[in-house]
Amino acid sequence: MNSLLHIFAALFVVLDPIGLAPMFTALTRGVAADVQRRIAIKGTVLAAVILLVFFFSGDLLLRSLGVSLAAFRVAGGVLLFLLAIDMVFARQSGLRSTTEREQQEAEHRQDVSVFPLAFPLIAGPGALTTVILMAATDHPPVFVMWMLVILLAVLTLTLISLLTAARLMRFLGETGTNVISRVLGMVLAALAVQFIMDGLKAGFLN
Repeated sequence: MNSLLHIFAALFVVLDPIGLAPMFTALTRGVAADVQRRIAIKGTVLAAVILLVFFFSGDLLLRSLGVSLAAFRVAGGVLLFLLAIDMVFARQSGLRSTTEREQQEAEHRQDVSVFPLAFPLIAGPGALTTVILMAATDHPPVFVMWMLVILLAVLTLTLISLLTAARLMRFLGETGTNVISRVLGMVLAALAVQFIMDGLKAGFLN
């Protein structure tokens, strides 16, 4: 049970549904409500497909590259720690959002559901790293099923956040979303350190 809660916390913090709301609002400013809804649904579904592909092929990917799970845990932990720093300091970098040039390109697109919404905002480097770490460890089939349920549940919460982004922004404001992001960033920093410690322990034991 604790492992499942750990997985839920990691996915929720990395995907950061609440933190996505202001980004989605900015990307779809001036777009009709029904079009915003279609973009949110399409982007979330595409992100789900990307994450599921990495979930089921993560172990094969690591083995084909000759990368041990211990090494990937350390590297993934470092990446997630950098992501946590961005969240704590409420700043946007290429880990959590688009770069300036990518943002300019997105502004000229009619449909932002694929880029930058699905990737890299939802299924970004942090989320991809997390699902690979989830799937690369041997688990019984029942546990794998529950991991998939948790992944889909967090994606559902992400979709709800996108669909209600305007109301969330009116209720929380920029300061409110930054406060929540900072708290989640602290949680992610702790999870990242745990990933690094587990990777180092496994590496030295082997």
